[in-house]
Order: sequence, then C-alpha cells, then structure tokens
Amino acid sequence: MNQSELPNETVEVVRKEVAFQGYFKVIRYFFRHGLHQGGQSKVISREVFERGQAGAVLPYDPKRDEVVLIRQFRAGAFVAGHHPFTWETVAGMLEDGETAEAMVRREAVEEADLAITDVWPIQNMMLTPGACSEACRLFLGRADTTNAGGIFGLETEDENIFVKVLPFSEALAMVERNEVDNAVSVVALLWLALHREEVRERWS
Repeated sequence: MNQSELPNETVEVVRKEVAFQGYFKVIRYFFRHGLHQGGQSKVISREVFERGQAGAVLPYDPKRDEVVLIRQFRAGAFVAGHHPFTWETVAGMLEDGETAEAMVRREAVEEADLAITDVWPIQNMMLTPGACSEACRLFLGRADTTNAGGIFGLETEDENIFVKVLPFSEALAMVERNEVDNAVSVVALLWLALHREEVRERWS
C-alpha cells in the first residue's frame, strides 16, 4: 500500500480459481473489501488478466536533445479500432530474478540496438488497474542517438520493430496531435517535458 491510502481501504481474498490458461492467464478472484463509509462489502468476483510485471524506457540523448521511439504491430490496438501500429517506448516483461533496470537495458539492445548508459526512474504505474495485474516501472534512459535507427527485434518473438530517432520537440508535438496513443509513452514524454532542463544539466 502507498502512503495516500484512506481509512478502511482493506481487501480480503476469499478464494481464487483459474478462469483461463493459454498464452496468457486469467484468474477469477473473490474479494471482500472495506467500504469508505465503514463496514465491509459483500463478496464480489472479478476476473484479473495476469500478464506479469513490465518495464519501459524512453531512450534520450541529452546532448542532441533527441528521443528514440519504436513502432510495431499491436493486436490490442487493432481490435480496439486504433491504428494497429503504435509509437512506443522500448518495453518488455521482467524475467525471473531480473530487475526492471536490467530488463530495460536488455530490451533496448534487443528492440532498438541501443546501449543505455544511465537510467532515471520516472514512475511505477498500473496500466489497467480495473482488469489487469500488470504494473510498469518506467525509466528515462541515457543513450547516444548518433547512429540510432533501423529495423530490429527478435525473430523468435515475432518482433518486427521500426526504430526512429526524433528531436524531442517533434516527439512532444506528436503527443499533442494524438499520434502517440500508448499511455506509457505519453507519460514518459510529458515527464521529460517537465524535467528536461534538469535532465540535460545532470547528464551534460
């Protein structure tokens, strides 16, 4: 729990069962939770999509004031009626025993052929808290974008990733035009807009 929790915000897991097991897993939970006005709720059931824990990094070159975004096919975006290819930060899922920082460094090499030399924690955020247990540790990553760009990804994971270097001002303008509709990437770019001068001074 975080320090902003309110009185009586308690949860009891009564029982749980596997509702679906395939490439992903869905667990059906039966909860009882505290009510804001006092007392306890009745037992309620909710299916939770359990995908694991994620990490993401926005590669940034403070000297050139450039960021790196990647673009790839996303089935969820397609089904939701959005453009099926989305602009994103580098991201991935944590493997057993792996820290989020180590994972984003690994994914930066796999997805964008980039070495991340320093990381700056941005946020540990829930992505879809009403339906999914996945949280994402988001970082800004220091990188040299001089020779960045191209097409990368692991064939074993069916990845075909277009990597593009953008002036930060152009990437931010893309957010304002709603051309970046991936929530993690929007948060990263808006955070950099707020902290850019501090980052460039520290990473000069």
